Parts: sequence; C-alpha cells; structure tokens
Amino acid sequence: MVMTVLVRPEALDALKRRDFRMLIGKEWVAAESGKTMERTAPGHGVVVSGIPAGSRADAERAIGAARHAFDHGPWPRMTVSERSLLLLKVADAIAARADELAFLDAVEAGKPISQVKAEIAGAVDIWRYAAALARDLHGESYNTLGDGTLGVVLREAIGVVGIVTPWNFPFLIVSQKLPFALAAGCTTVVKPSELTSGSTLVLGEILLEAGLPEGVVNIVTGTGPEVGAVFATHQQVDMVSFTGSTAVGRITMENAGKTLKKVSLELGGKNPQIVFPDADIDAFIDAAVFGAWFNAGECCNAGSRLILHRSIADEVTARIAELSAKVKVGDPLNPHTQVGAIITPEHLHKVSAYVKGAGEAGAQLAHGGEALELGPGQFMAPTILAGVTPDMAVAREEVFGPVLSVLSFETIDEAIRIANAVDYGLSAGVWSRDFDTCLTVGRKVRAGTVWMNTFMDGAAELPFGGYRQSGLGRELGRHAVEDYTETKTLNMHIGARTSWWMPRQ
Repeated sequence: MVMTVLVRPEALDALKRRDFRMLIGKEWVAAESGKTMERTAPGHGVVVSGIPAGSRADAERAIGAARHAFDHGPWPRMTVSERSLLLLKVADAIAARADELAFLDAVEAGKPISQVKAEIAGAVDIWRYAAALARDLHGESYNTLGDGTLGVVLREAIGVVGIVTPWNFPFLIVSQKLPFALAAGCTTVVKPSELTSGSTLVLGEILLEAGLPEGVVNIVTGTGPEVGAVFATHQQVDMVSFTGSTAVGRITMENAGKTLKKVSLELGGKNPQIVFPDADIDAFIDAAVFGAWFNAGECCNAGSRLILHRSIADEVTARIAELSAKVKVGDPLNPHTQVGAIITPEHLHKVSAYVKGAGEAGAQLAHGGEALELGPGQFMAPTILAGVTPDMAVAREEVFGPVLSVLSFETIDEAIRIANAVDYGLSAGVWSRDFDTCLTVGRKVRAGTVWMNTFMDGAAELPFGGYRQSGLGRELGRHAVEDYTETKTLNMHIGARTSWWMPRQ
C-alpha cells in the first residue's frame, strides 16, 4: 500500500513557462550559439522553463569577466565589513523571494514544495553565517622568531572559482559554496545543473540588485561537458568546487590536474544506519523513514543502508514498512506531499533496474518496488529490500532513489565491517542507548559525519564532506571561508643582514 497525492489538472493549468538568460559580467545574455534548452517538470510533465544552451565560448567569456573582476575590480579589495554587509543584504532578499525560489525548485526538480521552503530558509541562514565568517577571516603573526625576524601569514582570496552544482538541491547547494567564496573576496563562475537552473538564475538577479560589482558572479547554463568541464581545464580558473556524482568528480579531478588547480569535491554516498537492540526503536523508525525517503532518496546523504542487529531485524523492517505506507507520494506542489517526483524518466529506469537486480540476487521486497501512475511525470513508491547481503550491487552502489536496503549483523565488529565495506564515506548513523557503543562505532566508521541517535541533522556551523570516494575537502563550518583562500608568508628581517659567507665577528 502507498498513499498517493494525484497531480490535479488545475495544478497543470497554473504552470507557466519561464525563459531565462545567462549572467555574464552584469549583462543577461543568450548563448553565443543562440541555442536553448527546455526543462519538463518531472512531477507535471509540462515544459516549465527554458535556458540558454551554453558552450565553451560562453564559459570562456564568463571566466574572462570573473578574471577581470578579480584582477582589477573592487570586490577583492573591499573591507570584510563591506563584503559582509552585502552578503547580509542578499540573505534578506533571498528570504523576501523565498516563495518564488521554492516554486522553481519544486517544479524543475520535482521536490515537495514544503520541503523546498525549508531548504530556502536553511540557505538564508547559511548566507548569514558566511557573512559573519567574512569578518572573522584573518592571518597570523609570529614575533617569536628572534629579534631580527617578524613573520606574518596572510590569507588572500584564491582568485576565480568555478562552481558546479547538481540538480537535487539546486538552491541549497549553491548556497553552501557561493557565499563563502564571496566572503573570501573571490570572483566566480557558476554552472547550475541544466535540469534545475531557474533558482540559481534568480539568485543572480538578487546579487545584482544587492549591488554586487560587475563580473563577481557569472552564471552560465548548459551541460557539464560543454560548460562545467571548461572550468576544470581553464588556466584562468584557480579553483573548482563541484558537487555531483563520483564518476564526474573523478573526471573533474583529472582535468583540474592539467593546471594543478585546487579542487573541492562533494560526491556520492552509501550511508549506513547501524541499530543495536537497546536503541530507542520508535525514534529510529521515524529517522529511518525520513532518511530513506527524503527528497525521494535523490540525496547523497540518504540513509540508504540499514544495518540492523539480527535479533530485531524482522520486527524493525516490518515497522518501517508499516510507517512507509503512510508516506504521501505525489504532486510536488501539494503542501501535504512528502515524496515528490523522480528527476527524469531515464533515472526512474535506472532506479527500477537496481530493484529488479536485487530481487534476482536474492533480496526480498518488503514494501513498494513499483513505479506509480499519478498523472503526468514519473513517480516511484518507497521501496524496502530485505535480506540484502553486503556483496549485492544495491548494498554497495549509490542508487540515488527511494530504495532502502536492509542488512543484518551479530557483533559490533561485524556491523562496522559492513558499514565500511563500500567505496564511499560520506555519513553514517548509530543507534544505541549505550554511549560507549555509539562512540566506538562513531570512531571506527570511516565517514565525514556520524550521527548518534539521530539522522540527517545539520547546521551551518558543522563541516560537511566525506572520506574516500565521497569527495575531497569540507563545506560549511568555521573554516569554510578559508577554503577559498591561499596563505602567503611575509618573512621580514629587521636591521642589517649578515652575508652568508661573512661570519659574525
């Protein structure tokens, strides 16, 4: 059984196509080729937006604008208080246009509108946090190096940053990168996903209206191979910050190696929740359902693997299935919807193939498993696979859809071994009333975030990123602005300097 929210005809009537242009310098422009791309809403089956189909020529024009703004413009030379005030102004403007931004992400990505409104509120908080960090950016001094030496360590903006963002959290993820780059004094070129460019382009409007100088933020739309790949190889780009799949992250890293530029990568995850018999099972079941079905499982942080103690595995799986049956799937614009649409028909086919393959490998279907006909668009029932073993593809690979794999264990060492037996290490959860157990798991599971008796909580103050093939570097946290800087040492000698070949008398 699955609770569904049908797409109503009147909802389709309310959807109007919106056409956008790219931001290069301070001008809104078409692609040099004149070509455009259309976006069909995954939850409604109608075209809702059109964007320029950018190319290498457009990317290079935008990089040139960012380079000029960094080398000759006022932004890197402003005081941190001036940059901070502008970021605060942007945060207020985002809050004022929150409904517009949420609507764009809901229709372009198929995300539930209530969820997206919370994401926009979270993004506002991040912009304000970045504004605070801007005023805390500082270097170091060393007056302990002897009477004749003073050392000063400066933090300088790294330069031009290429930012590439994914389709699953269009506005939230650009807000995890861009304000920190701006706080450091960098200039930027942003490429949103071609599937979900609308809210980022509206952000461009907000930035210009807030008074951001020309060329500091440029936004080029188009595909990764045509636009995003240019950032990684271009000599005039000093850093690339990429969020997306591990496969594309590898390519980005390889391309960036040609110019040895700095790379920050936030990639995939196959995140476990380890549950012991003494856990608060009621709290865990709610967290398991949230962690698996949030954003239709199209989330790098999804709790897609449950590792349950064998003594409670059957009972807990049944209770998760029971609660999952009450989750409302359907129209992204209905405020009661909890699980929206799958991003594309091709992605729905890929997710369905994982479910079919798991069944063929011996997993049992405990809930869902099927595509849903709810009107236009593509939807999938929340799906639970029991009896999964660590060697199955569905237990090792990132499905990126509403599919939950249930595995079991006997000992704490076995649980940790199963948790670490994948290529990823983004996040994990552990559930036990014994904090010794929680800390033991937390220290031995190789992941960038380990939640204890909760799941997928977060705050702007806490660093986010992964081990191994989940990426490089961290976003958010008190050092987020520093990630977009270089350090420079000024080693100052005081008084006369003795030549190396003339000994002191």
